[in-house]
Amino acid sequence: MATNQSDNTEKHIVLIGGGHTHVEVLRKFGMQPEPNVRLTVIARDLIAPYSGMLPGLIAGHYTHDEAHIDLRPLARFAKANVYHDEAIGLDLDNRRVHCRNRPDVPFDFVSINIGSRPAAANVPGAIEYALPVKPVDRFLKGWTSIRERAQQSANGFNVVVVGGGAGGVELALTMHHQLKSTGNGVSLRVITDTPDILETHNAGVTRRMRRVFDERGISLDTASRVVEVRSDTVVLDDGSKRPYDALAWVTEASAAPWFGQCGMATDDSGFITIDDTLRSTSHPFVFAAGDAATMANAPRPKSGVFAVRQGPYLAENLRRAARGETLQRFSPQTKFLGLISTGDKNAIASRGNWSAEGPRIWKLKDWIDRRFMTKYDDLPEMNGQSMAAMGNAEDVMRCGGCGCKIGNDILTEVLRDLDTGEAENGIIGLNEPDDAAVFEWPNDTLVVQSVDYFKTLVDDPYIFGQITANHCLNDLFAMNAKPHSALANVTLPLAGDTYTKHLLHDVLAGAVHVLREHGAALAGGHTVEGADFAFGLTVTGAATQDTLLRKGGLRLGDALILTKPLGTGVVFAGDMRGKAEGQWIEQAVATMLQSNQAAATIFAKHGATACTDVTGFGLAGHLVEMLEASNAAATIDLTALAALDGALDLLQDGIASTLQPQNQTAERHITDAESYKSNSRFALLFDPQTAGGLLAGVSADQATVCLEHLKAAGYEDAAVIGEALESNTTKKRIQITQ
Repeated sequence: MATNQSDNTEKHIVLIGGGHTHVEVLRKFGMQPEPNVRLTVIARDLIAPYSGMLPGLIAGHYTHDEAHIDLRPLARFAKANVYHDEAIGLDLDNRRVHCRNRPDVPFDFVSINIGSRPAAANVPGAIEYALPVKPVDRFLKGWTSIRERAQQSANGFNVVVVGGGAGGVELALTMHHQLKSTGNGVSLRVITDTPDILETHNAGVTRRMRRVFDERGISLDTASRVVEVRSDTVVLDDGSKRPYDALAWVTEASAAPWFGQCGMATDDSGFITIDDTLRSTSHPFVFAAGDAATMANAPRPKSGVFAVRQGPYLAENLRRAARGETLQRFSPQTKFLGLISTGDKNAIASRGNWSAEGPRIWKLKDWIDRRFMTKYDDLPEMNGQSMAAMGNAEDVMRCGGCGCKIGNDILTEVLRDLDTGEAENGIIGLNEPDDAAVFEWPNDTLVVQSVDYFKTLVDDPYIFGQITANHCLNDLFAMNAKPHSALANVTLPLAGDTYTKHLLHDVLAGAVHVLREHGAALAGGHTVEGADFAFGLTVTGAATQDTLLRKGGLRLGDALILTKPLGTGVVFAGDMRGKAEGQWIEQAVATMLQSNQAAATIFAKHGATACTDVTGFGLAGHLVEMLEASNAAATIDLTALAALDGALDLLQDGIASTLQPQNQTAERHITDAESYKSNSRFALLFDPQTAGGLLAGVSADQATVCLEHLKAAGYEDAAVIGEALESNTTKKRIQITQ
């Protein structure tokens, strides 16, 4: 390719999958950012397993975290966006990635590193009854079930592993190592259609492994092809049958069917054929690596060894492709060191015709694997962006979502000084502390309106659009109003036309998806350019005087019920600092995508006396508004507060949203607040929420059945968190119990 240094147009590189090669690409781009290049990762699994440590994880030698790479902090280090979704195809003519659950993602260059899966489709019953070793997350869930069933078995437990390569052999030995401790007569059998196990390794390795099988009592069927899988039996090609209680499938690798379906050149097995520069042989803007690809000039076995070595070359060639420069050639090794675990802390080494075994080989393998993982775990801590403004030069990373709001005290003070006027037919407005404005229209209809707007707190604009829509609609649900329509307000960062169009399309598509689910339409909106990507909606709904819920109305003895866990503010503050685990973010996003409409209906059905949504001012701030409007006080049981995974750990470590200090001014309403300062659950009271739960007062005699209905509707963390009391002071409205 000819060099073209004059092209400064931004290029969009999309990485499909978080395999061994792509994690190195992210690390390299983080260490040396590439000007005029935007990176996006599309991954089904944000917690990427490292295959080298999977046997040790199953054997119990490693924890889950030790054997997995969290893609979020790695992507943040590389300044890459992360879209949590599964790619299901490519539109090569228009350069777009088709995803399972979100709109297409445009690209200039795309790289594919999604690995492979054991071939099972050609064996009747295998897909239905067998547990494939990949995807690894699903296998690990199945493995947990196998262990539990083996422990509970009273009459022996038969495990069959289909596949005699290194993966099948290691899996059999590590499963045996774990299951033998049950003492319930566990037996294990390996079935392979090859003449012997470990066919790609030398004879010495095979001999050593057969001896280990004999010592462990593991049965072996060689040159035996499985032709059918039944619910408790596998049928071999000679007609014999092997019973099983658990069946693991570790056969030869198979490719994703969409590789060939989208028009890319593939080999006879369906894997993407690539040249020596790791580019598709048919489409030069497509790159592929690891098990997903086959090098046309130097085919190699499917092994993580080659994927790891391809990483630096792929990173360099993606840079060069974006610059329009000549690409670098990758030459795979002809001999490589294979280290095969035997379940206990021993391993067998293989390289060419040489082999060895013992604890020292295990220690070598352990050292290599841990060194590999350390590269992706020990990343430099992110520096805050300078917010020198209004005389404040402190460096701080400002939170997104509701964590970027202005504090309640400041907002109240400004509104107090403004003459905002009174709208015609207005019933509830800025002079009253409710969640939305209410206007009376003909036929006893009340028009309910609210607005919210904030910076993005997730990478995916489609998910951001859904979260924002849920958050904005919460103000309507808190007042038991039916959504009708919305107006959008979008601030888009300065970028080229292609990226701007992509952001605007996806954020609006996400919002429309949620609005339509609730019977509302997007009626219009406005866009501007700015420093940060931000989005908001002005929502309009309808209610009647009989159905309208208010913040005021709590009665003595009412149970206070909260529908969702707390912690979105601190979890995403932790994410910005690279301190939050991927599964914490996934849980937080899942709660923000949960609508509160069903909860509002349930509260209304059970005669809720008051309701509000818990958002930017935190539980304490919104509860104080409710108590002041009701002229009431309340108890809060800290032990009853549900917290998102990781929220309490982060608060304990001193991490908090940038809005937390403002929200803590609500402490003046809490009796003996100082005595609870060391309790992270107390700090949770002031954490700003985005698309948080509803907080409602329900009479004591309705609370139990109301809570049952909420949990049945999917609000698994709904809980009674306190009780309304008679107010005897205007300052200390909240009493803490724990």
